[in-house]
Amino acid sequence: MLLAIDVGNTNIVLGCFDENNQILFRERMSTNQSATALEYAAGIRTALEMHDIDKNLIDDAIISSVVPSVTATLRDAVMKYTGKKVMIVGAGIKTGLNIMIDNPAQLGSDLVVDAVAGLHEYPVPQIIIDMGTATTLSVINSKKQYIGGVIMTGMAVSMNALVDKTSQLPKISFDAPKKVIGSNTIDCMKSGIMYATASSLDGMISRIEEELGEPCTVIATGGLSGTVIPLCKSEIILDDDLLLKGLSLIYQKNKN
Repeated sequence: MLLAIDVGNTNIVLGCFDENNQILFRERMSTNQSATALEYAAGIRTALEMHDIDKNLIDDAIISSVVPSVTATLRDAVMKYTGKKVMIVGAGIKTGLNIMIDNPAQLGSDLVVDAVAGLHEYPVPQIIIDMGTATTLSVINSKKQYIGGVIMTGMAVSMNALVDKTSQLPKISFDAPKKVIGSNTIDCMKSGIMYATASSLDGMISRIEEELGEPCTVIATGGLSGTVIPLCKSEIILDDDLLLKGLSLIYQKNKN
């Protein structure tokens, strides 16, 4: 059984794959740069126990991370709890991804993992939207080359900035208002953040397809994608497990 973990700036996503490469569960916990290996080990233990998975069934583990200060701590946590060595997505790891950007070393491991899964699961050309602390759009052309992308401010970051810089606007939950034109402060904020995010995604998809000269398969993943993508007018596939699938594929390429 494979334990797969992706470390983002806000959340850590973890899941397990059985011997048939089927995902057994997906859970999230907060990214905490001050947490110890013991604290992260306790979180992993809780997730496994909630899904009735014996730690002794874990054969291997793989981690991708965009938070370097957490990577080693989480690796130590996995080893402490399972006793298994951990594969880290980074330099020297085979991905099979043909990266055509100016400096391939700058490409975040999360975007690499997304792209590996996207190529395996869906037709090209494609746009992969990952909605986390930042919202990213990765573009893979018809030759299966990763040619670049877009980085946008994440929806939660936008909301926090708006609340922090105003004296009377409250924090809001991310559930869509019933209409675009809000009739109270909360609904106006929800519309301004959620529909604006959906509209910006629609606009960027249109511009990317125009630049490529052909329509794309569009896939969305990430913690906030499920709340925003239904508001988009573009045809977008929701795949909450894209990162975990990519980690499993990369593990299979490197396990020997």
